[in-house]
Amino acid sequence: MPTRPIPNEDLAHVLEHARPAFEALRDAKIFIAGGTGFFGRTLVESLLHANRTLSLGITATLLTRDAQSFAASAPHIAEDHAIKLLQGDLAECELPSMDFTHVLHAAADSAGKQALVSEVALAESIVAGTRNLLRQLRAQSVRLLYLSSGAVYGRSCSENFLDEDTPLLDAHATAANYDEAKVLAEELCLAASRNAGFDVVIARCFAFVGPYLPLDQHFALGNFIDDALQHRPIHIRGDGSPRRAWMHTADLAVWLWTLLVQGRSQRVYNVGSDEAYSLREAAQITADTLLPGLAIDVGEALQAGPAKSYVPCVQRARHELGLQVRIPLAEALVRTARWHRVLNDHQ
Repeated sequence: MPTRPIPNEDLAHVLEHARPAFEALRDAKIFIAGGTGFFGRTLVESLLHANRTLSLGITATLLTRDAQSFAASAPHIAEDHAIKLLQGDLAECELPSMDFTHVLHAAADSAGKQALVSEVALAESIVAGTRNLLRQLRAQSVRLLYLSSGAVYGRSCSENFLDEDTPLLDAHATAANYDEAKVLAEELCLAASRNAGFDVVIARCFAFVGPYLPLDQHFALGNFIDDALQHRPIHIRGDGSPRRAWMHTADLAVWLWTLLVQGRSQRVYNVGSDEAYSLREAAQITADTLLPGLAIDVGEALQAGPAKSYVPCVQRARHELGLQVRIPLAEALVRTARWHRVLNDHQ
């Protein structure tokens, strides 16, 4: 069954705030790996909306493991004249013989089907896919945006805000898990940029909410939204003390399209909101916003010690590129819940 496109208000938001980036992409030829997932679909749909609205003449090749299945679930993307679907695995595929101007490597984001593969297999696929892509880009003059993760700083940090100079995890040549693989993939991208001379920008992405966010996986806020939509008490695993900050995917798309065009080469930028809440506070905001009076079920502390924090410092993106978080959490919750509610009504 076809999946509902992202709302017009999200498309308008991205176009309004990323318009200079889209104008700079006029007549661009873009290769997108990872354009069929949580991040990717919002990126691709916002690109196609800008392409139509502004008559930009952009074409995009979208890599997918199953072109037929994706076309059936997202005909509004697959049938757009600007899109070409390329079936394959990034670790093995050969890029078509065309000169790409821009490459967006968003494969294996944290909303992927990680539960279906082992940690080692996932890590190997991330590293192998990055190596294969970089091997083929060496002969081209492109700008590459690599979507990394805030997980490269580690998931047990108690610092309030993580900036780009925070020490990273120690990743070896054979990364054993998702977090280490992202560190190694960053290193590969930066080395390739230095050696081959093409531009690389790295986006370390944190926590997000919006259309296509799975509500039944490992995302706390997605689980909270699902509880509210199902009129059941919001359940928090643990005592709710860990701190997070969520950016709506419409803001995410603004940031990423801007970074692709305007980010400094060989520069790393944190991407996310710095409006931090404990999980318990976020659960309360979810209840108050979506279903006032909804009960909250708080578990016991998982371990002693200071509360863990997964919140970025985003001053670099603000100061260098003028990027802002424009959609507050309560509004992001309403938009996401509304999209899922309408989607469920049509299934």
